[in-house]
Amino acid sequence: MSTFAVLAAEGGEDVNPLLPATYDIVWSAVCIAVIGFFFWKFVLPRFQKVLSERSEQIEGGIKRAEEAQAEAKQALEQYRAQLADARQEAAKIREDARTQGQQILAEMKTSAQAESDRIVASGHQQLAAQRQQIVTELRSELGRTAVELAEKVIGEQLSDDVKRAGTIDRFLDELDSVGAKSTSGK
Repeated sequence: MSTFAVLAAEGGEDVNPLLPATYDIVWSAVCIAVIGFFFWKFVLPRFQKVLSERSEQIEGGIKRAEEAQAEAKQALEQYRAQLADARQEAAKIREDARTQGQQILAEMKTSAQAESDRIVASGHQQLAAQRQQIVTELRSELGRTAVELAEKVIGEQLSDDVKRAGTIDRFLDELDSVGAKSTSGK
């Protein structure tokens, strides 16, 4: 037999198997009312408190993030401004250094040219002094040689210093005039 037939045979009344008994409905309603009261009195306020705290934290976090983002933008703008100023200053420093370098180079060239001119002038003076010294030494040596040759040719001794000096000077003057004629004739 089926379960429905057993139930129908016991009570004799028509029982709907989908509807529970009245005492079950009453006790279930009492339990739901008690649980609902505790839920409404204790759980729901704590749940709302936690939700409001979390929403405040989220809103505060968003606000702090927006503030931090605004500060970061401001810091970035300041950094960019400082970077632009630093670039301008670096360009100015490079230009100043380039100008100073050119001035130093010009001064060094001028100084080197002056030093070179001084060394050349000093060299010319030394050459002129050495030439004069050599000419003087050659004249005296040439004079002695000329006197010795003249004594050998003439056969007499030219012992008088005044005569000797006069003869030497005349001989050297003749040599100078012959040398000047041969130099100008070339």
